[in-house]
Amino acid sequence: MKVFEKTITVSQDDIDDLNHVNNVRYVQWVQDIAKDHWLTYATKDILETYSWFLVNHFIEYKSQALLGDKLLLKTYVPKAEGVSTIRHVEIINAETDELIVKSKAKWCLIDNKTQRPTRIIPKIGELFD
Repeated sequence: MKVFEKTITVSQDDIDDLNHVNNVRYVQWVQDIAKDHWLTYATKDILETYSWFLVNHFIEYKSQALLGDKLLLKTYVPKAEGVSTIRHVEIINAETDELIVKSKAKWCLIDNKTQRPTRIIPKIGELFD
């Protein structure tokens, strides 16, 4: 199982009226790292043929992030079979190692031509191993 990571720094645009990161921003970061992970490993042929459709999303807020905090975003897909996967995302304070957010989302693989769910082929499953 590959873990995909990136580090970001909280900016003023991420902050809400309570002076911490807005919950909606965390949801955006969860989506962004999922997309970055997919685009980093998927081939041009795979990208032209398949897309992912979000089925459901669970997010748990464990702590707060503040302006200037460096955050480590991690994502991984433990198993890719059938037509869907569960993608995990963790957002961690990179300086204190404190877990800020954890998320699980169910994604369904879609055939771009038919716009219908399709089975995850081994070539795609291997992208996550």
